[in-house]
This record gives sequence, C-alpha cells and structure tokens, in this order.
Amino acid sequence: MRTLVFAFIVSLFSAQALAASGEVHLDHVEIDISDKASLQRGAKTFVNYCLSCHSASYMRYNRMAKDIGLTDEQIENNLMFASDKIGETMTVAMRAEDAQKWFGVTPPDLSVISRSRGTDWLYTYLRTFYQDESRPMGTNNLAFKDVGMPHVLWEQQGYLSKNEETGKLEQAEAGPMTTHEYNELVQDLVNFLAYIGEPSKLQRMELGKWVLIYLALFFLVAYPMKKAFWRDIH
Repeated sequence: MRTLVFAFIVSLFSAQALAASGEVHLDHVEIDISDKASLQRGAKTFVNYCLSCHSASYMRYNRMAKDIGLTDEQIENNLMFASDKIGETMTVAMRAEDAQKWFGVTPPDLSVISRSRGTDWLYTYLRTFYQDESRPMGTNNLAFKDVGMPHVLWEQQGYLSKNEETGKLEQAEAGPMTTHEYNELVQDLVNFLAYIGEPSKLQRMELGKWVLIYLALFFLVAYPMKKAFWRDIH
C-alpha cells in the first residue's frame, strides 16, 4: 500500500519537475489504453525486449486476457517466457544479485514507470538513444544523460549519432524500420506501459459512461420534481 501511495505522489510531481528542468524537450505521444490492438502490439514488444531485465510485478498475465482481448492460450504461448502459471505476475528470471553484479544496479520494476516518469518522457527516452563511445554500453540518451541501459531496440531503429554543433540526432546506421514505423512501435510500447500502470482505468472509463447516462436520466426526472415541489415558493 505504501508503495502505491509513493508512486502516486511521484507521478504528481515528476512530470512537472522534468518540464521545469529545461534540459530536454519532451515529444508528446497520444495514449489510448482502450485501443486493444495497440496494447497487444505493446505487450509483444515489452515481453520480447524489456521483460528479460525489467519486471512488472504489479501486473498479472491473466489480467491482460480480460483487458486487451487475448485468450489465456495466446498469452501462455506468446507472452510467458519466465513464468509457468497464467495467474503469476510479470517477473524476470534474472536474480537481483546477478543484475547488481552485471549492471552495477538492479533494473527497476516498470509497473508504474509511466506514472512516475510520464508517457511523454518514456516516448522521448526510447527514441533518443545515440552512439557514445565514452559510455560502457556504447550509447547515451538525450532524456537520461549517462544512462546505464543499452539501446535494446537498436535492431529496429538502428543507431543515431549526436551532432555536437546542433545537439540534434542524426541517423548513423539505418535499421529495418523507418522513423515512422519505429515511432509507432514505441508509441504502442508506451501505451502498454501506461495500461499496466493503472489497468483499472479501463473499468473506470467504461463505468463512467454509464454514470453519465444515469445522471442525465436522473436530471430528466429530478428537474420536473423540483419544479413541482417548489412551485408555491416561486
């Protein structure tokens, strides 16, 4: 409970702090967690490129079957690489002590990363890795200077280089995806991260429609009743 409260507090102030820092321009990304096709594509990218190091320990696989339109069989055959039961959380096989020894730090859990960092930050971060031979992994990042994480999506985007005069990124080594295709891949991934950060939001959005309909119908009944009850006063 305390972890969730802390994540909520961080989510309120982190985006404002990043924007106020003025260190990097954040590109805006449109998020729609009701888009099941986008969530399915994002889930595929997440388990193939992120889940080997980063867990999402607040999210259960069987919750996705309910929310994003996949069957239990599809999830078991295509998304579960480190778990055996559909009801388990999205954890990694790598032990924390091994991660600490190999990377110098344990990769953070990504369950609420979209709420703590913000979707615009994630979208910018995943698109602004560039070559930097001074770094141990050979890459750096505009949104996260001296980041320790390698560019895990390089096979899709290729490699970018930083123009030292303008500070802008340029294509140094092309990947199989065009810039537009890669941006769509990252958008789907960020959309999935936004979903797992608050999966109950889907139910609230659906319930909200019925609440508004109820309030509209109630108004049609309540207003004539109000006029009838107060007619002698007015």
